[in-house]
Amino acid sequence: MEMRIHFIRNKKVTADFNGFSVVTDQPQSGGGDASAPAPFDLFLASIGTCAGIFILNFCQKREIPTEGIELIQRSDWDSTKHLVTKVTLEINVPKEFPEKYRESLINAANLCTVKRHLHEPPQFEVITKLK
Repeated sequence: MEMRIHFIRNKKVTADFNGFSVVTDQPQSGGGDASAPAPFDLFLASIGTCAGIFILNFCQKREIPTEGIELIQRSDWDSTKHLVTKVTLEINVPKEFPEKYRESLINAANLCTVKRHLHEPPQFEVITKLK
């Protein structure tokens, strides 16, 4: 997959791919306009939304209503290292959610491709080229 990254103005940066444009910005404390999520916020959101799509697919395949299901993501931050040390995904289900599927719902969330990439990270290579 190829993405084109563009520098817009001030601290805004976009990623263009597959007909989409994802806009990022920095908070005002970081010199930005706070007009869009910061890249790291989108990274964290990708974990929760990825787990969410696997939960949604699980429920849809079994015709389990998703109304009342809520996924809450929390992150523990190490201010010394400036890194997230733990991400917790809490799946809240309504009382009528089938008991026999509760553990399977956790297993479905754990299939998230973003999460799996964190467990087996890709190699990164940064290069420069003259235009």
